[in-house]
Amino acid sequence: MTSNTAINPPPADETPAPREPARARALLSTADFRLLRAALASHAKVTTDTEETAKINALYHRLGSYT
Repeated sequence: MTSNTAINPPPADETPAPREPARARALLSTADFRLLRAALASHAKVTTDTEETAKINALYHRLGSYT
């Protein structure tokens, strides 16, 4: 017979201690940000749309704050 802990929780003295959450890991490295900035700079040079260029420049500078 299997027990369902959601319906029948274990007694308080058998409840496991809560674990701390694992430490968050960085999704992108500093080298990744540098590579993204270089790609944006290259793309900005060949883009003729001024609205898109403004967005690219803003993103380029935001990424610069992480490197």
